[in-house]
Amino acid sequence: MDIEDTFEAYYESVGEPYQDTPFSGRSDYQAFINSGIPAGGLFTGAEGIKTAEEAEIYGGTAGDQYDPCYHLACDTFDNISLKALDVNSDAVAYATLNYAMSTELINGGKSKGNFKPDTSPES
Repeated sequence: MDIEDTFEAYYESVGEPYQDTPFSGRSDYQAFINSGIPAGGLFTGAEGIKTAEEAEIYGGTAGDQYDPCYHLACDTFDNISLKALDVNSDAVAYATLNYAMSTELINGGKSKGNFKPDTSPES
């Protein structure tokens, strides 16, 4: 099970849409992966172009960047989607709690809590 699977299980449990984004090595996480440290996370848009299907699911305008302010001066607190912040902060909390209890799913080992990992999307 990948870290991505943990996030997907959360989104499914709360009925939020999501889509896979490949780890392409173009961000800060690559150094962790190169050092053998598992990495995973969330992607809420950047300079990529939104498709008509994505605009239907997530809102916004097809043909525009996912985030027109990505790495620009307008990339400020005023540009935050409070819904995305709410949903994804809960997803991070879910993943953090799961991995605090057990890292068995990502590295085969057990953390100090020695709980069995939650693998059900209904949790």
